Amino acid sequence: MKPWKVNLIVLWIGQFLVNAGMTMITPFLALYLARDLGVQGEHAIGIWAGLIFAANFLTSFLFQPLWGKLSDRYGRKIMLLRSGFGMAIVMVLMGFAQNPWHLLLLRLLNGTISGFNPASISLVSGTTPKAQMGFAMGMMQSGSVAGTILGPLIGGVLADMIGFRPIFYVTGALIFAASFLALFMVKENFNREEASQTAQVSVIQGFKELAHIPQLLALFAVTFLLQFAMISPMSLLPLYVQKLHNNTADIALWAGMVTAVTGISNMITSPILGKFSDKFGAHRILTYALIGAGLMLIPQAFVQNVWQLIVIRFLMGVFMGGLLPSVNALIRSYTPEGMESRAFAFNSSTLALGNMLGALVGGFLSGFIGIEGLFIISGCLLLINMVWVRAKLYTRNNQSYFR
Repeated sequence: MKPWKVNLIVLWIGQFLVNAGMTMITPFLALYLARDLGVQGEHAIGIWAGLIFAANFLTSFLFQPLWGKLSDRYGRKIMLLRSGFGMAIVMVLMGFAQNPWHLLLLRLLNGTISGFNPASISLVSGTTPKAQMGFAMGMMQSGSVAGTILGPLIGGVLADMIGFRPIFYVTGALIFAASFLALFMVKENFNREEASQTAQVSVIQGFKELAHIPQLLALFAVTFLLQFAMISPMSLLPLYVQKLHNNTADIALWAGMVTAVTGISNMITSPILGKFSDKFGAHRILTYALIGAGLMLIPQAFVQNVWQLIVIRFLMGVFMGGLLPSVNALIRSYTPEGMESRAFAFNSSTLALGNMLGALVGGFLSGFIGIEGLFIISGCLLLINMVWVRAKLYTRNNQSYFR
């Protein structure tokens, strides 16, 4: 098997295990705080759960560009291993937390040393032939989404079987296994001597250099708005489902279906749309995916029953399956040689920012405009972003790229 295919398979497994491990705690975080860490009162549990959930995204947003810079200097694989083995250790330590402060500090540390996903994407993009780039990015996206979807399900099942603390040990073991697999099987084409001779710039200076490429700023905005649109209504979805579905006995099941169906269609269509982007151009798939995702967000504000919501969110996931693979393929195309890891790290940083602000701003705005207003605003933002991206990608200087 060709090395790029081995890399793709191994890092797909790694993406799946890391993302599954990171989301396993979602179903029982509040219960863990109450039963094992001594937090009392619904209000206190809510505050601690929010802080602990957001902590990982905050430090990830701040530190991803630094790891991207070091990846361009020392190689993607070593950064991938640093992140993987580091997160495995931190995850195990979370199982030994004695109070909520311990868990909060460990989540902050986890976000600080994270970077497995952007390093994986950068490494795959650097070893995959251009003709297969869209397919490879789609596969990586499907691995990430599959882990994110199945992680809470696996965590919920394990919580009933083995309790809360052992799940952290299982998660750490899974992330360690993914990193161990990458250590021996992933091959990287990286000349460290050549990279060391390249002039090094600070993180801020590196961002300024990349910001001068207008296409990259527009692509970073796609990543941010996609995550914002996905996360901002998430905490209110169970209440919205309850409003649409009169039977309160199975609200949790229906809310889970509404949440998961988007990820399932995203996971299925990402590799397919990645192949289409190789054939027809990532810029075209990105344009149509932004239009479709934006148009599928708005009708969610006007559905009359839960089945309508499920169908529309499934279709939204289909279009979203074409967004991040196209964005990653285009970032690779527009980024100067030697700055690829940094560009992917900044994109990962905007993803973390979208997650963090989506949860905070979405919760704040919902008090004024409701979840229906969040759907409409998010859809409109994606459509406006489509106009911006299309204008930047179709400038006269880029016509040769699209022929």
